[in-house]
Amino acid sequence: MKIHGTQPTNPINPYNRQNDPKASVGKKGKRDEVSISAEAQQMLNANNVGPADDKAEKLRELKRSVATGTYYVEARKIAEKLWPYLK
Repeated sequence: MKIHGTQPTNPINPYNRQNDPKASVGKKGKRDEVSISAEAQQMLNANNVGPADDKAEKLRELKRSVATGTYYVEARKIAEKLWPYLK
């Protein structure tokens, strides 16, 4: 007797039913919908305004200081970050 693996010979793929036109006959064109409330929209907009502007300003300031040659990094801070990798 030969055994050809433990997988069934005709596995069922549940994802095939999504593309099967027969499976969607009873739905009659229904689609999923998502709605976001006005309060949630305000919260999303409030969260996106502050940090992005702060980061953009910090980046501009950093680029300006590097371009003018006034950018300074403390050697101690670099050493503290590298120290765990050098132990």
